[in-house]
Amino acid sequence: MVIKVFLASSSGSTAIKKKQQDVLGFLEALKIEYAQLDIASNEENRMWMRENVPGDMKPSNGIPLPPQIFNEENYCGDYETFFNAKEENSVYEFLGLTPPPGFKKASPAEEEVQEGEEEGEYEREQEEPVSEEEPQEEPVNEEDEVAQVSQEGEEAEEAED
Repeated sequence: MVIKVFLASSSGSTAIKKKQQDVLGFLEALKIEYAQLDIASNEENRMWMRENVPGDMKPSNGIPLPPQIFNEENYCGDYETFFNAKEENSVYEFLGLTPPPGFKKASPAEEEVQEGEEEGEYEREQEEPVSEEEPQEEPVNEEDEVAQVSQEGEEAEEAED
């Protein structure tokens, strides 16, 4: 099974370029094999992509924009559906692939517990008391700072005289 990512190599849109890079980078990070099919320089790729994106997934103007993702001939989705799958940790399901051994998708309840644990750890780190050996600087307000600079300037002038 080959994942096909339809791209536009010469897109003038930075948003499209970023979306394409995001998809490719994520696939590379997961070591998922894919083929890049350029719709800007290959009319066959452009026509195949346009014909095979389901009607309900096409934008109102009828022309789907890259990146569009397929598993062989099966349509997976566009960037938005890919992004949602990525956020839900279900990219393998989105792509129609079997997850590698050892890959475990956390259930929503487990994800909430993990997030709570992480936040709790962060809060504990923030609440650690400062050691008594380290002097704490007092907050400086602007008036005190200006007065201090003025006083230092006067002292410097007196030293010159």
